[in-house]
Amino acid sequence: MPVQRVDIEEFLSLAASHPVLDVRSPGEFKHAHVPGAISFPLFTDEERKIVGTTYKQKSREEAIKIGLDFFGPTMKDKVVAAETIAASFYKTDNARNTTLLVHCWRGGMRSAAIAWLLDLYGFTVYTLAGGYKRYRNWVLEELSKPHSLRVIGGYTGSGKTELLQALATAGQPVINLEKLASHKGSAFGSIGQPAQPGQEQFENKLALALRSLRTTFSVDTIAPSSVHDVDGDLPPIWIEDESQRIGLVNLPTAFWTTLRQAPVYFLEIPFEERLSHIVAEYGALDKTALIDATTRITKKLGHLQAQQVTDLITENNIKAAFDILLRYYDKLYAKSLQNRKSLEKQLTIIPSTKTGAENLRLVLKG
Repeated sequence: MPVQRVDIEEFLSLAASHPVLDVRSPGEFKHAHVPGAISFPLFTDEERKIVGTTYKQKSREEAIKIGLDFFGPTMKDKVVAAETIAASFYKTDNARNTTLLVHCWRGGMRSAAIAWLLDLYGFTVYTLAGGYKRYRNWVLEELSKPHSLRVIGGYTGSGKTELLQALATAGQPVINLEKLASHKGSAFGSIGQPAQPGQEQFENKLALALRSLRTTFSVDTIAPSSVHDVDGDLPPIWIEDESQRIGLVNLPTAFWTTLRQAPVYFLEIPFEERLSHIVAEYGALDKTALIDATTRITKKLGHLQAQQVTDLITENNIKAAFDILLRYYDKLYAKSLQNRKSLEKQLTIIPSTKTGAENLRLVLKG
């Protein structure tokens, strides 16, 4: 079968069950990529620079010749690497006849070269028309669409993330923004988390998560009484109340605006219960990291209280330290709630003495 060039929707559908090889340079891939794609560079960063400079300063033909000088000696290695990837992905000893997806920046010569080689060897190969650039345009289109959201609100320590997990287990459409951002949202949110993605990669992950929900859920997968998305193809998505900025990344403006206008299901959890929850979650974390995070909010927290928190953490009195911090974050969240548009009409209070999954029935009941 000859190499097939497909549009973005077909490419993403195929990517759910086949490996995606990103043949851009390592630097391009590191900056941002299709989530789940495998870096499979045709050129190193330096080689790409040389080819690009030659293209601009001399000619297309001269650039191709130089590119072939780089590509030629690596062809066998590329085939072996592709075979290894396919064998691992499909768990087969006969990887040669499996399917691979290939893309570069604009769907041009780099993907064409790798696709030709892999097709010649015996793989079934699909390339993305327009390449990663088309994917990024699709991401921006996806994030600008209207979505129906249901927001889980509540002061810090209310168990909002645990409730999201329970909703997902119960078969509800959920997006965990903090998981996508690798950050829990506060000054302490990066402690114990993997490195955050860059802004572009965060957007890529969010767009793909939205698409995944759309392909997973339909009018038949949720109770008939459920309200559906504004375009009719997706039930409301449960999401945690967040600031626009989550660590170093920002929610796209259109999505953030939708979140701020969505109905809020507010978990009304007693302070002491929330404090116990926070101490259990953060108490075992590195003390130096906790102190560094406290230092970052000294100006807003106040120098006296910041010093008190630092001293308490040093003394291992975590509960007393987070008693101060929790009251500080309660004030911030209360202010955020007051600034929400049309809040009175869209706020549902969920009174409870519990945190976590126990609130699932109360929230679904509304």
